[in-house]
Amino acid sequence: MTYTISQTTRFFDVDEPFPLSRGGQLTGVRVAYRTWGRPASSAVLICHALTGSADADDWWKGMFGRGSTFDPDRDFIVSANVLGSCYGTTGPSDVSLGGVRYGPDFPAVTIDDMVRLQKLLLDHLGVNRLELVIGGSMGGMQTLRWAERYPELVDAIVPIGVGAAQSAWALALSEAQRAAITSDHRFRGGRYSPTRPPRSGLSTARMIAMCSYRSPDDFRSRFGRDFTNDIYAAQSYLRHQGNKLVERFDANSYLSLIDAMDHYQINPSAIATPALVVGISSDLLYPPEEVRALAATLPTAEFHLLSAPQGHDAFLIETAHLNRIIAGFRRRIAVPRLTALDTARLAWYRSIVAST
Repeated sequence: MTYTISQTTRFFDVDEPFPLSRGGQLTGVRVAYRTWGRPASSAVLICHALTGSADADDWWKGMFGRGSTFDPDRDFIVSANVLGSCYGTTGPSDVSLGGVRYGPDFPAVTIDDMVRLQKLLLDHLGVNRLELVIGGSMGGMQTLRWAERYPELVDAIVPIGVGAAQSAWALALSEAQRAAITSDHRFRGGRYSPTRPPRSGLSTARMIAMCSYRSPDDFRSRFGRDFTNDIYAAQSYLRHQGNKLVERFDANSYLSLIDAMDHYQINPSAIATPALVVGISSDLLYPPEEVRALAATLPTAEFHLLSAPQGHDAFLIETAHLNRIIAGFRRRIAVPRLTALDTARLAWYRSIVAST
């Protein structure tokens, strides 16, 4: 199966073997990425969530445009598909250099691996400073890891709907999704044919996930007890979401990425980067108190509660609100930077003073 990516997607091939945090290495790694705006040495980096892609202007379109968080007239913007996914970056659905599809033999990857691979991409693009790193859910994990691993490169971060580590509740939900996929008779230990994937298992995993991405109030207001054609509206919605994912995502990639999320953990006290931490009032997956606790342990963070009824997915929906609070945050932490001309003038002035 070929997973659809934008025609404007570009690819970066890593020349050297890429070492992995949990052991082993990958050779011939390819990164799929998108950019917006004029190439520059500084950029804004968008990190995507579990089943996302580099096509941030598609899944987060409300955040793009003149005066918005992602304004190509103002910033050079980069987004890359993560390692282990199936939208162009090397993952389980790809064929190894040995000519065999990785499948379940794809090595374990971590959030740190994803970030280190993004760093290689940015080096390739000539980016040596990130004015902002931003992402929700798994994207928030990458955002925080960027600030922890490369503090000298990152000016500010906006992690959304995420804590300092995967909670027991989130681990349990991952395990339910994992069991749904691996118990499908078509899964065959991960060695399924691309033309006969474990549709039922992956669809069920997505339905479990959707129950944690939305909220009881959201389901109540949208579906209630509506019953049409022998099916409740809530049931129909979940089945639709499950079937949609089967058509666009690989089951082994899904397992690889939820495993990376399960192993995620950062040390908030070690992150001094200015941060806007956004929690969502109705989030069941990463409850607001968990996100607030993260903000409280980050040395230079402010917390904002996004009041929204949709649940965890609200960060993809309430974009007008997000644009406002992020714009305010960027204004508050802005530090005037010397232009090349200013630097030259300052050096000239200092030389004059030193000679007198």
